[in-house]
Amino acid sequence: MKKKTILSIVVLLVIVLGIFGITKFVGAEGNAEGETLVVTHESGETTVNKNPKRVVVFDYGILDSLDKLGVEGIIGVVQDGIPEYLSKYASEEYSSIGTLKEPDMEKIFELTPDLIVISGRQADYYEELNKIAPTINLSLNNENYLESFETNMNILGEVFGKEKDVEKELATIKESIQELNTKVTEKGINGLIALANDGAFSVYGAESRFGIIHNGFGVTPVDTTIEGSTHGQKASFEYVVEKNPDYLFVVDRAAIVGGTTSAKELFENELMEKTDAYKNGNIVYLDPSIWYTATGGFTSTMKMVEEINSAIK
Repeated sequence: MKKKTILSIVVLLVIVLGIFGITKFVGAEGNAEGETLVVTHESGETTVNKNPKRVVVFDYGILDSLDKLGVEGIIGVVQDGIPEYLSKYASEEYSSIGTLKEPDMEKIFELTPDLIVISGRQADYYEELNKIAPTINLSLNNENYLESFETNMNILGEVFGKEKDVEKELATIKESIQELNTKVTEKGINGLIALANDGAFSVYGAESRFGIIHNGFGVTPVDTTIEGSTHGQKASFEYVVEKNPDYLFVVDRAAIVGGTTSAKELFENELMEKTDAYKNGNIVYLDPSIWYTATGGFTSTMKMVEEINSAIK
């Protein structure tokens, strides 16, 4: 009788401990799934769920990075004007969420996202979007591209549990930039950056959206007085002749938004033939899909490095 009683107690303990263990295991897993993170970003602070399952992305650079990291759960993107190398996101598998400047609020609400990622072009809609789902603004700081880019990538790493992958990608990019900077600095190259816009153009300096060419890659600005404006400083061909840069880096906005005059048509003229950049074949036409629409991504930033590296002789 005693043996049966002892055996019954042992069995009961095993069952209780088993139930406790299962409950504890399930509970721990549940906590991991429900873990949150407070993200500090350009528009404030937002509490987000880690490893969100339904993500809406407005910024092509962020989409680029999420793609590189192999993040799943992207359900909505801006499909109009999406860069070719991200063209898979233009398929019916993903929902169109409006344009870069005007979100489709009704569609986004229907998608029931658990995270929305925006950047500068959608900043005015932050409060409205944040009412639909936790929203973070991962805009780039033009005055310090690399630091801002690294901060944004680390945020993605924390949110999606990809810290090691982010660390690896950043290390590769930093190494490539350092090699390019050394090459450019040793050659003592100066340059000027221009954004062509269907028959007219503006120039950009070290504190501009294209400032990484100067601040990161080591190209000395031929003019240090250029205004740090989002839209650049309007300029003339006479100005370019006067400054006479070693290299002229040109981004063709019309190739993205539409126009009748290409950047090459604009800059191939008699005045430009007087410049060293023209004479030495150093007018460099950069990929506008990267430099104008998709900056701030792992792939796009590496492509930027590669383009400048290939152009420097």
